[in-house]
Amino acid sequence: MEPQPADDTCLVQETLAGNQASFQILVERYQSRLFALVRHYTKNPYEVEDVVQETFLKAFSRLDSFQHQSSFYTWIYRIATNTILDFLKRRGRSPVTAVEDPELVQSTSGAASGSASSPRIVSPDARMQREEIQKITASILEGMPEIFRTVLVMREFEDMAYQDIADVLGISIGTVESRLFRARARFKDKLLQSYPEYGEG
Repeated sequence: MEPQPADDTCLVQETLAGNQASFQILVERYQSRLFALVRHYTKNPYEVEDVVQETFLKAFSRLDSFQHQSSFYTWIYRIATNTILDFLKRRGRSPVTAVEDPELVQSTSGAASGSASSPRIVSPDARMQREEIQKITASILEGMPEIFRTVLVMREFEDMAYQDIADVLGISIGTVESRLFRARARFKDKLLQSYPEYGEG
């Protein structure tokens, strides 16, 4: 009978006790998900690898600060997100440049719409090739401000729970809902501007 894989908490404790092989298991367990996350922000494979490696190095050096109040993945996801934003700032692409604060404008625009009617990302025509769909999606995401892109990637592509998104970003669930509503609306608007045929039916 195959032995059950150690849970993240045990691996963290073993790493802190001096067993670096346990941290390597954590790396192998989550590296593919972090690579997928970073690719939403840069397509350069060297930059992707640098960001992921820096994320794991930071996680290893800060492992004693992991409080087990959230999952290990949520904790390292938060480190990855901050590392990505630092990377974008170093590249001169500020994540908050010319971006309105959704919490400040919600009373005039977001509140009138209501989250109940929040639009989902429009599904392109089924006849399109998967590669083309991915290309269009990546292009639209690349043009979105990071404050909205990040929450959209977390929810729609990483399928993270609202509470986990809130934990990673250090914001309230209400703020997550506000940003996600506006991010979805922006995605839909940009898609329909470039591909108006997807608004039919």
